[in-house]
Amino acid sequence: MKYLSTVLAIINKDLLHELKSREIVVSMLLFSVLTVVVFSFIFEPGSEFKNEVAGGILWMSFVFAGILGLNKSMMSEITGGNFSALLLAPVDRSAIFFGKAASNFLFITLVEIFTIPLFMVLYNVNIFANGFMPAVIFVLGTYGFSILGTLFSIISVNTRTREVMLPLLLLPVIVPVILASVQALNVYILGHDPADADKWLKLLGSFDIIFTVVVFAVFDFIVED
Repeated sequence: MKYLSTVLAIINKDLLHELKSREIVVSMLLFSVLTVVVFSFIFEPGSEFKNEVAGGILWMSFVFAGILGLNKSMMSEITGGNFSALLLAPVDRSAIFFGKAASNFLFITLVEIFTIPLFMVLYNVNIFANGFMPAVIFVLGTYGFSILGTLFSIISVNTRTREVMLPLLLLPVIVPVILASVQALNVYILGHDPADADKWLKLLGSFDIIFTVVVFAVFDFIVED
């Protein structure tokens, strides 16, 4: 019960801070929307090729917007000394991590909620034409990204080149999650049999579980160093 209370308290803290500052979600949303809009100008009207790469463009906008948000989120914690104070609190440190990861998940999800409708209009594609399974893809993919992104943002935030270090550390490791998310989403964008997405969803779910277990096991050692 104390573990869950800690997680919820950190989420509440981050949400209240964001409501006051509005710097994380707004900057992420602007970056994500601009990415989707700029890439929409590349394709000729009615081009079929755009459907083959649209899923990759959408996820690319989320990933890079998410990296921007992760950097801002951790900088706000380090600048005010909040993160050090949290680590000194008599609570499980992994609860602190999962609280931060849940906050980042909520922020990225909020960006997706606003970006996806715009994406469907600009690219003239209905992702949800065959049901709402793509929503599951977004949830699983965003969760995996939030877990690893939060971990590596904590590792990189104290380095001088944190803006560069985070993507350098995160992107090679997050490839399986992004690949599975893009391939599963493309099944629905291209109108293929939804059953074709099952193997990618299983892979995505497996990686999410693995990443969660690994982070839970090693987080204490990471913050001690």
